[in-house]
This record gives sequence, structure tokens and C-alpha cells, in this order.
Amino acid sequence: MNNENQLKELVKQKYSEIALQDKETNQSSCCGAGGCSTEVYNIMSDDYTQLEGYNPDADLGLGCGLPTEFAKIKEGDVVVDLGSGAGNDCFVARKQTGALGKVIGIDFTPAMIDKARQNADKLGFNNVEFRQGDIENMPLTSNVADVVISNCVLNLVPNKTAVINEIFRVLKPGGHFSISDVVLIGNLPDKIKNAAEMYAGCVAGAIQKQVYLELIEINGFKHITIQKEKPIIIPDDILSNYLTSDEILNFKNSDAGIFSISVYAEKPITACTPGGGCC
Repeated sequence: MNNENQLKELVKQKYSEIALQDKETNQSSCCGAGGCSTEVYNIMSDDYTQLEGYNPDADLGLGCGLPTEFAKIKEGDVVVDLGSGAGNDCFVARKQTGALGKVIGIDFTPAMIDKARQNADKLGFNNVEFRQGDIENMPLTSNVADVVISNCVLNLVPNKTAVINEIFRVLKPGGHFSISDVVLIGNLPDKIKNAAEMYAGCVAGAIQKQVYLELIEINGFKHITIQKEKPIIIPDDILSNYLTSDEILNFKNSDAGIFSISVYAEKPITACTPGGGCC
């Protein structure tokens, strides 16, 4: 499955299903790929329950970090959340930006947008909105956001360069992003990389950590910092769906690994568009 449109449709279908599942089902999987593990309750996501602004109805257990923890959101900021799901990070960001700020969530999946809007209505927030759209071509004007956040989403997007360019475009000069995502170190077995279920589950769509960081730098961002990094351990009962016992052992003994990272970077105050001929 190499066609980008096919990959997008796979993700849209999978996350439409996820929008109708409960949190426990989603958390027992790889970013909601399905109830595929009995060995652990939660593979990737971090605990939001102690964060101000947290709303249980919006938490589907799909993340791989806590980008709002590091995003340096200030009162009055305009915050954009990429792949906003049911609104979990948006509502935490709204607590930080306050009634004077604004939070815009963008998601590719209509079912997620519907769920997020229902949650916002229940909370009575009039400064949190959700827009359906492709984050490779965001439904936003340029230079609108003080902060961009995202949680375990860019790894699902075929054209990561396009997304990074779009983040650069929508950020105000001097604005910044904090993004949690899944990256690889070393070479994963082909059987994992090529499995569609693992793609929708955030693993096979991930790229090498160094390539990820280089894409951010090449596209004009400065002060790139890894704010947090943790290994993602896929349980044997998931791996056994794709690998033999010997292949699992070889994988565990290799240098290859899957990691969640939270990355911070800034758009320069005096910035030109990469490739625009002015830098």
C-alpha cells in the first residue's frame, strides 16, 4: 500500500472506528489500533488525569506523550492542535490559554470532529473550535498561531515534509511548537513496517529519529529541542501477530527501537519561507 490517498483513507477509517470505542479499548492497543494486547493495559499514552483542564470524555487514550506539558502556552495565546481527536489536548490547552485565548483543533476524521464538538458544547467553551481538514493543507490563514501542538499524529501522515511546512506557515514569527510523536532508531523488521494495522497503530508510519529532526531543521525551524524521550515496548502478544518467536528474539537483541519523543522548535522572528529564495 504505497498510494498516499489509500494510506489516508486507511487512517480515516481506523480512527472513525476509534471514535466509537471506549478509552479502555483504545489504551490497550497501539494508539487505538485495536484491542490487540492482553499483556499491558497501556502501551504509549501518558496520564492526563492530573492536568488542569482534563476532561475524561475527550480522552480516548490515543497519545504518546503530553505536549501541553512542555508547550509554554501563555494566557491569551492562539493554540492549534493537529489531529485533535475528541479534544483532549485542546481542553488542556484551553485551560492554559484562558478565556482570552483561542484553541483550534484540526482533525481528518469527521467522526472525531463530531465527538470533539459535542464535548466542547457540554463544557460550554466558546473559544475552542474544531475544523475538519488535512494537516498537510491546513484550513488556517498564515501567521495565526502562537503555539502548535500535536500528539502521536505526524507518524500517521504520508507527507511529513508538507505538514512541517504547514506548521511553519501557520505559526506567527517567533511562535513555536511542541509535538509528541513516534520515531524509530535502527531498522524495524519489514513485517512490522508493512503491516497496515501497525501503520494505523502509529508504528510502521514512523520514520527515523534523525530524519525527523533533520526535516524540522531543513524547513526553517530553530532551537530544536527534545523535551522528553521514552522507549515504546511492544508486547510479545502483539509482535507474535507479525513475527515468529525467533524473529521476536532477534528484534529484541538488535539495536532497533521505537521511541516516543516530544520535540520543541521555534519559527524565527524574522523568517522567510524555506525555498522562497530569501534565505
